[in-house]
Amino acid sequence: MDEPLEVDPEQFDEVTQNSRVPVLVDFWAAWCGPCKMSAPEVARAADKAGRALVIKVDTERYPQLASRFNVRGIPNFVVFYGGRPVTQQAGLVDHTQMERWLQSAGSASAA
Repeated sequence: MDEPLEVDPEQFDEVTQNSRVPVLVDFWAAWCGPCKMSAPEVARAADKAGRALVIKVDTERYPQLASRFNVRGIPNFVVFYGGRPVTQQAGLVDHTQMERWLQSAGSASAA
């Protein structure tokens, strides 16, 4: 997948719980300036993700998902592996940091 996939709660649960590769989730909203600034970085991470997935959750449409993961500020990034969150960080980060999170989650799984 070379672009982030926008998901609803059902798709979110399916992907994060059943993926055999790390999953980066971008919690965002259309009104959020920093989210707009991070969108190209998220797209770059998706393009370079390799054996990982990148999905997006619109916190305005699906506030229950944001609440479930204690998302209080956006953008907020969560990496899942094996159905569990393994990394979470709010605020702007570049694609190289996102790629490091995904590699780290994948490496930990290989150990």
